[in-house]
Amino acid sequence: MKNSEWQPVDWRNYGEWVIGVDEVGRGCLAGPVYASAVLFTHGALEKEVTDSKKLTEKRREELAIKIREQHIVSLGFATEDEIDRLNILKASLLAMRRAVEGLTTLHEQAPRAAIVIDGNQKIPGLDPLRQSTLVKGDLRCAPISAASIVAKVTRDQLMKNQAVLYPGYGFEVHKGYLTAAHRAALQKQGPCAIHRKTFSGVKELLPIR
Repeated sequence: MKNSEWQPVDWRNYGEWVIGVDEVGRGCLAGPVYASAVLFTHGALEKEVTDSKKLTEKRREELAIKIREQHIVSLGFATEDEIDRLNILKASLLAMRRAVEGLTTLHEQAPRAAIVIDGNQKIPGLDPLRQSTLVKGDLRCAPISAASIVAKVTRDQLMKNQAVLYPGYGFEVHKGYLTAAHRAALQKQGPCAIHRKTFSGVKELLPIR
């Protein structure tokens, strides 16, 4: 990719009303994939937001509150069962579609807004809404960055709650991603109900039927 393609993008170039969309949890072994759609109606916070992975947990949580206060936010998710049935790409796109569809009921301008999606895949089933994709959009475009932050904070809190229901896996720490500790817990305890049964690292440990 050329250096110019990594540069920040002025979200206003897409139109007066812009919806940023991003997902989180695609690479996890456990838990749902979450998506957020954020309708930017003004420039509040655009200098503060960036890719959620580049922020501390505390800063993400602070910004998520501000984003919800100052912009219009909708969330969508796809469950572990949907991920196993559809595959992770289709499930991620489903979560994003649900987030956008939810947003269209929250603000009268949302159906007319330009949708900007992190990555290179448009969301099926949203015609006639206008969609654009932006590689590394969570770093380059403020509405997508905002969506990234809200999605991650929401999913992280869910996984902390799941850690109480499914102790011993360390979900409160790794949030379902593969770490040495997570692998060791899987080897010791086997998969639990929220593990993705079709994912490598999990499926090998399932009982043979």
